[in-house]
Amino acid sequence: VSPVFRQAYRWKNSFSSLMYPFAESAPEITTTTVEQVAEIAKHPKKESLDKKFPPPHTPIDHFDDAHTLGDFEEDSVRKLQKQHISTTLSGCTKITPTIPSTIPPNVPSDLLEIPTTQLSTLANGVRVVSQETYGQVSCIGVLINVGSRHETVTGTCHLLETLAFHSTSSYNSAVEISQQLQDWGASSFANTGREQTLYCLDILRPNVNQGMKLLSEVVLSPRILDEEVLYSKRAMEYQWMDIMPEMLLTEVLQQAAYGNSQQLGKPHLCPPEALDALTANVVKSFCHAHVIHNPQGLVVAGAGMDHAEIVDMAQHYFGHLEQHALPEEERTIPSVYHGGEAKLQHETMDGYTTCALAFELGGWHSDDLVPTCVLQTLLGGGSSFSAGGPGKGMYSRLYRQVLNRYYWAQSAEAFTSFHNETGLFGICGSSEPNKSRDVVFVLAEHFGKLAMDLVTDEEFERARNMLKNNVLSQLESRLVLFEDMGRQVLTYGHREDTDEMCRKINAVTKEDLRELIRRAMQQQPTLVAVGDDVSKVPALSEVKGWLH
Repeated sequence: VSPVFRQAYRWKNSFSSLMYPFAESAPEITTTTVEQVAEIAKHPKKESLDKKFPPPHTPIDHFDDAHTLGDFEEDSVRKLQKQHISTTLSGCTKITPTIPSTIPPNVPSDLLEIPTTQLSTLANGVRVVSQETYGQVSCIGVLINVGSRHETVTGTCHLLETLAFHSTSSYNSAVEISQQLQDWGASSFANTGREQTLYCLDILRPNVNQGMKLLSEVVLSPRILDEEVLYSKRAMEYQWMDIMPEMLLTEVLQQAAYGNSQQLGKPHLCPPEALDALTANVVKSFCHAHVIHNPQGLVVAGAGMDHAEIVDMAQHYFGHLEQHALPEEERTIPSVYHGGEAKLQHETMDGYTTCALAFELGGWHSDDLVPTCVLQTLLGGGSSFSAGGPGKGMYSRLYRQVLNRYYWAQSAEAFTSFHNETGLFGICGSSEPNKSRDVVFVLAEHFGKLAMDLVTDEEFERARNMLKNNVLSQLESRLVLFEDMGRQVLTYGHREDTDEMCRKINAVTKEDLRELIRRAMQQQPTLVAVGDDVSKVPALSEVKGWLH
């Protein structure tokens, strides 16, 4: 619902005669209520409804779709339009007889240097990373080592994400920013997680400097007006109404695995009952404590950028920041896994119950990272309603041994959740509520198979090749390259090249996967479920008996 309201608001405030040449006002959005539809179904005769629900006024035919104008009249209208409507392009899109100096000349590929990732650190601790792509579009952005684990008021990061690219020190509204981005040929994106926050622009290369200025204002000087906060909170309410069961499952999983008293157990998405505590001052205080006064936790990244150029921009827009935030060891308190169970009864559109069984594994800095990714690819999975070939994972173990074997299995998929100090590896599945116990039994059964038997040579080689293929093909995307560089520098302080990544994947053995699961299963499991009816989900004590 909220995107419709937002678009209606934009139309109302950014109406242009270029869009509707003969119109004097913005178009109106009309709706039909459920009651009206029901009444129409009961009384199909038009004459009986005209009095109760009179038809809207006949709209003016602005584009002469009915062809009522003759050739002479059409020519007169066009001449009248030319007197009042300018067809001159703005400066940023003006067509010139010569190629603009901002566009680099075409150069034979054999004369270009092979792009490499370059990393620099400003005097105040801000890190700058980039890689050239030799394209006409760049992806630039800012990543910050702050997330919902650092909140003192639940939902602050969720609200901060919703408020992204609203009014700043130079722009009065989100509509004004949206119009500016259209002129620059740019699109914006913002994302917050439990540990990191990201803002980025995909923008035409000649406009990168203006884009970086906008990014600096979005990150460092957002206005965060009361009316913007109120509007964003309403949008968050609508998001919660339409939330997918899988997203709720992740929330419940984190709380069951780590507990509400620890940072990683805090909710990331804001539940409706927590909205009242969110105010403009709460968000401003959070930004000052964790963003504006934390240059050592900022990474400026660019894909499709000359490194010297982006370093100059970072110095100009972020070089003045001073470090006043708490030391990282005081801001980020390690969370300890303890496992457990949680069942959330929540109305879903399909009526299915989704269950997940998970164990603790190492985090981003652990040697378990790459073997866990290979294992996740090997298990694969997805939804029973799918089509495709080996590239979609249809030959993965969970597809072959669960979705193709049990008619009641609606989905089955392996998942990971990595953090700085710890991580989770698990399998989730969904079915009708009366088959929930069978779903959990099958999940436990597959953990047992992994712990007892080595995987086959065929599926092991397929998993390693698919993982390498997925990593390399995704990095061909400019946006993925930007995010990969920024997040790696934020997490490790450097970026690992693809050769090293593939070497680590090739070094994984079948014995590594079995040992990984055996170590994980020595700990308390985490069992969670979300759905309309969770009464058929077995207790954790019963599942532990199966695993034993």
